[in-house]
Amino acid sequence: MKKNVQRLLTISILTSMTGAGIFAVNKLINASAVIRNALHNKSQYFYDWKFGRIHYTIEGSGSPLLLLHDLSPVSNSAEWKSLKKHLAKDHTVYCMDLLGCGCSDRPKITYTNFLYVQLITDFIKSVIKQPTDVITSGLSGSFVVMACKNDTSIIRRIMMINPEDLAVLNQIPDRRSKASKFLLELPLIGTLVYNILNSRPNIDLAFTEKYLHNPFHVDTELEDLYYESAHLENGAGKYLLASITGKYIYCNITRALKTIDNSIYILQGDSVQIFGNRTIQPLPDRQSDAVRIALALIRFVSQTRHRRQISFRNPQNLPHRVLIRLFRQAVTSLKSPVRL
Repeated sequence: MKKNVQRLLTISILTSMTGAGIFAVNKLINASAVIRNALHNKSQYFYDWKFGRIHYTIEGSGSPLLLLHDLSPVSNSAEWKSLKKHLAKDHTVYCMDLLGCGCSDRPKITYTNFLYVQLITDFIKSVIKQPTDVITSGLSGSFVVMACKNDTSIIRRIMMINPEDLAVLNQIPDRRSKASKFLLELPLIGTLVYNILNSRPNIDLAFTEKYLHNPFHVDTELEDLYYESAHLENGAGKYLLASITGKYIYCNITRALKTIDNSIYILQGDSVQIFGNRTIQPLPDRQSDAVRIALALIRFVSQTRHRRQISFRNPQNLPHRVLIRLFRQAVTSLKSPVRL
């Protein structure tokens, strides 16, 4: 009997020590990641939405333009940092951190596609207060398409940079994805797994392997901002990651694309497969060998009006960070073919 009691006591002590160690490690990682406080700036505003405060900035004057970053715990509005001042010359540029990202709140909820559709709709109606053009990156393009379908009066033209493939957007939660979501939401183990997935080496690897075609284009300042964003609010971004892993943020937008009558422009890397898994081949390069990158108008994406697709010669998820001059020309040439 005494031996059993001693064993239980030993197990309890070891378990408590392990838990305390994991807690301390998680706290240390999160505290060290945000010590520079680099994401906050003086020109920030906050929109008090029903599910949390939404951080955004306003620059320039002219017709309204809303910039929406890709959706992940590391993503934030700094994705547009190099472009905002250029776009602000002709537009009033609104740059928002989506709920669960950047300096916006990170509530402990299940994040869904419709949640972001509501956010975008309410933000345009309450903050911008007039129909606006929208430029999106990655997964956020699906939110704007659905928002446009629900309310045709709030959005004018849409430009999507490397939007998610329709086959991915068609996924729904299953047993495996729900189990992954449950694991990530656990208090200690889930936070530790999240911190490992969003460690600085893994973010560096994502930039060289996923975000940028050329590793020499890596922006260490942007990497710092992504790393800090992932660990704000003691790693509360794990709830967003859990919802993404659980496939709760996907929505089939095929019907919406056929229904809406807005002008849609798509910019993508030439190896990225989107909208029916079609691989786009760029036109011959008209730039010098030193540039080796061109924008080319490929074809109309569909038979509806102004559905155009533009392809970057090199595959990359952040072309608007690397090819700033070319991207600016693409934005200002929305109504005509782009031939650089």
